[in-house]
Amino acid sequence: MTDRPRNPTIIDVARLAGVSKSVVSRVVSGRGSVGEETRRRVLRAAEELGYVVNAVARAMVAHRTYTVGAFVRDAATPFYGHLLTALQERAAFHGYRVVTATGSGGFEVSDEYRALETLAMLRVEALIVCSGLLPSEQIVPFAARLPTVVAGRPETHPSITSVYCDEDEGGTALAGHLLGLGHREIAVITVAASSSVTLGPRTAAMTRHLREHGARVLEIPGPHRETAGAWATEVLRHPEITAVMTPSDRHAIALLEQLRLRDVAVPERLSVTGYDGIGDLTTPLIGLTHWRQPIDLIGSRAVDALVRLLDGEQPPDHHQALPGTLVIGRTTAPPAG
Repeated sequence: MTDRPRNPTIIDVARLAGVSKSVVSRVVSGRGSVGEETRRRVLRAAEELGYVVNAVARAMVAHRTYTVGAFVRDAATPFYGHLLTALQERAAFHGYRVVTATGSGGFEVSDEYRALETLAMLRVEALIVCSGLLPSEQIVPFAARLPTVVAGRPETHPSITSVYCDEDEGGTALAGHLLGLGHREIAVITVAASSSVTLGPRTAAMTRHLREHGARVLEIPGPHRETAGAWATEVLRHPEITAVMTPSDRHAIALLEQLRLRDVAVPERLSVTGYDGIGDLTTPLIGLTHWRQPIDLIGSRAVDALVRLLDGEQPPDHHQALPGTLVIGRTTAPPAG
């Protein structure tokens, strides 16, 4: 008979991490004091071995549900869908289950608030909020009742723990890339901060950096992709424009489609940039120049921070602004002539 591979145990984790079984137990359970470096070593060993805590067993012993509620604005989009997957995987690693509420992207603020209320009524132990619309003031009451982490958006309210990609860095880096190529007449599809606390700051950073370095900027209101035809028409009304910056990869693709319909060559006539760098839109077939957000790291760091809060500790960084990466594709080039 062939022996089936056994699941890794706490003893295996202890051996790989070079610590005692009791130390691993304290890290996994969150009970007792463990140094930060030791804790990280144990978590790395557990992840390498594929060790997953048995949430049912923990709940029976501790009389807890080990359930986290996550509100995701629109799981059908690449950004939120990938973020939700990262949250669920990291929560499972820590022995927690995730109950999810998600909108269709058309939720109003009141709808999102009610979704959080519903999650709280399900007796979850903590909340993760992933929305670029819900104002901080609407999240604070939940943070006062339950450990709460906001993931994937720039959130600096003192009562809320958050993990996000630095939007100012991303917008500035993309603008700097176009300036470095020689573009000085640039259109930016802008989004008001009141409409999105993610798209708003990044497009504001784009326009600010461009103007600070002497470029002329044509601001075109967004963010609905259905109006991409109007964006293309407006840009082409200004033949001096040589590049267009969009709020996300999805907006960039919508604009590229409209430019193709109008036989406008990219990047020969117009350079185009996106933002996010997630999923199928990053394929070399498109070759989109964009700012890539570390979505997996945002998700795992958010859950790590939440677990620390659940264990009665404060995360090392109350607000974690993670760096992204500039990805230069073939949708940008020096302006013609």
